[in-house]
Amino acid sequence: MAANLNKPHRWKTDITESVRSYNRWFLASAPAAFLAQRRSAARRVRDALTATTALTQIDPGTLQAHPAILPSLRMATSPPLARDRLVGLAGIKKSLVLTMEKRGALPPRMPPAELLRQLTRISDVLTRLIDPDICPWIARGDVPVSDERGVAAIVIADRLCGAAADPVIRNAQEQRQLDSVGGWLSRHGYRQIPAGDAKSPASMPSGAFSFRMIVEGWVDDEGTTAVNIPVDIVVKARGSGPDDLPLFVEAKSAGDFANVNKRRKEEAAKAVQLRRRHGPDTQLILFLGGYFDTGYLGYEAAEGIDWVWEHRIDDFAELGL
Repeated sequence: MAANLNKPHRWKTDITESVRSYNRWFLASAPAAFLAQRRSAARRVRDALTATTALTQIDPGTLQAHPAILPSLRMATSPPLARDRLVGLAGIKKSLVLTMEKRGALPPRMPPAELLRQLTRISDVLTRLIDPDICPWIARGDVPVSDERGVAAIVIADRLCGAAADPVIRNAQEQRQLDSVGGWLSRHGYRQIPAGDAKSPASMPSGAFSFRMIVEGWVDDEGTTAVNIPVDIVVKARGSGPDDLPLFVEAKSAGDFANVNKRRKEEAAKAVQLRRRHGPDTQLILFLGGYFDTGYLGYEAAEGIDWVWEHRIDDFAELGL
């Protein structure tokens, strides 16, 4: 059964409607998502200013005691430092920066002397590059006066949000897509199970679905190299037999046409790896919302990958659900 890959006569109409739907969602929801991120960023910046005594005490001890403040400190420099730029300037391990920023912690296995050396390099770079326009008290050698501290916090928080704007919008849209599919499945008699309940995709009970399941794939035809593949939604059709495979669904959204064709090979590679492991009848379906042009659709169709549009979610029924 096919939903859309074999219907090129309606692709352009669907593209137009998909763009309209995405734009409506963006105008209605993206500002709120960004505002929530800005408030979170403002709290993190205030914590960083407090921990560093208004950026006058950026040293290894402060970084060791408060590793989560590093993103705020990167945005307080002139120019603001991307993560990789800091790693290059300081000559440190990227894993240290990732652990500090993503986990708010320090690498537990790094020898203390090496940790001190790398934190010293980080603090030296940050101290040297602190932005004098947003932190004028640094050059004066005193403390913030009047509303200087508040203005600096606003500017640094805005820089943090600007760096995270695209991921914020992308994450909000992805969650909306998962909620949309989950709601459709629930209305049609499916029940959600935790991702770890099924030992293998085929062992899922019929009429069940799960989010963000890790599924094994094969890199080569012989299966000598296995790879764990994260799949957004896995659905076992009602009435399926105990050995029948579920449907694998990837939620995809895009806010412009520029980047989708760069990403189209990702889905094709994932489909190939799943088919090598689970057989040629394995179905990887895309749940599309936003800017996907005919070039993208044609490529996926040629790879045997079907899709369902957000604005026509009932097409899941055409796939046997």
